[in-house]
Amino acid sequence: MSTLVYINSSNGIAKSGFEAITYAKKLGGDVVAVTNGNLAADQLGKLGEYGASKVLVDRSIVSNDPVQLTNLIAKAAETVGADTIVFSHDLVAKSVAPRLSVKLKAGLVAGAIDVPNGDKVKVNVFSGKAFGYVKLHSAKRIISLLPNSFQPEATGSACGVEDFNADAGTNSITVKDVKKPEGEIPLPEAELVVSAGRGLKGPENWGIVEDLAHALGAATACSRPVADIGWRPHHEHVGQTGVAIRPNLYIAAGISGAIQHLAGVNGSKVIVVINTDPEAPFFKAADYGVVGDAFEVLPRLTEAVKKFKASH
Repeated sequence: MSTLVYINSSNGIAKSGFEAITYAKKLGGDVVAVTNGNLAADQLGKLGEYGASKVLVDRSIVSNDPVQLTNLIAKAAETVGADTIVFSHDLVAKSVAPRLSVKLKAGLVAGAIDVPNGDKVKVNVFSGKAFGYVKLHSAKRIISLLPNSFQPEATGSACGVEDFNADAGTNSITVKDVKKPEGEIPLPEAELVVSAGRGLKGPENWGIVEDLAHALGAATACSRPVADIGWRPHHEHVGQTGVAIRPNLYIAAGISGAIQHLAGVNGSKVIVVINTDPEAPFFKAADYGVVGDAFEVLPRLTEAVKKFKASH
């Protein structure tokens, strides 16, 4: 049994990449990673610490052209004899995995949250409000893992990196501009998130959100109305039409909790809601709720976090 894992290394190896390798290792058998681009061999070799026996890299593919990537992964799967292909459930997986499924006649499970139980794979359904099981009938299978479903486990040592030529065809995509998200911690990778909505009353007040996030080592986020009116950049918008996240802790201040917002954050392990309105819908989904003014609560939380860290 062999498992192939595609690693999107265009911006380095993200936490989700190590999660995917850990997940593949739990499936049993040999784990081989495949990637593209120009990331240094010593960085790619770190995948061995999480379970990869080797890394195949095609340096002739420098973009995320889904046709090229489909050809690359199909060729790599054939080369190593993989019967399972694992992705992290990101934008690349959403464009490549379905193409690969058709090309290889392999069943596809998108957004898995647990290792397969026989031929069934557990997923979130109804925007995370329930669990479902997808049954696979094909000899080959493709699974994309929902980020933050597994903690990366470094149990080994660095592995070898081999150049690989997939003859994947020409690139049909022209990149005219690249805009990278700001901030130290990308939202999909964050284990701690501090978010706020229109209850902050204006962009000039976002300092109290950033102060708490900095004290916790967390990423910052916002509701859709805040992004739409330009208070915060759109890449911070979490919800059904924004970024779906699954942090260990999600703190929401001044957000009422519309169903569209909940759909993007209800995979969080712990939700803390701060709102002056005790009838705010978000309280029904919260693990902990504070009925209070964010302008008073957030600075006090920040000070409490700083004092705790100073004494531990």
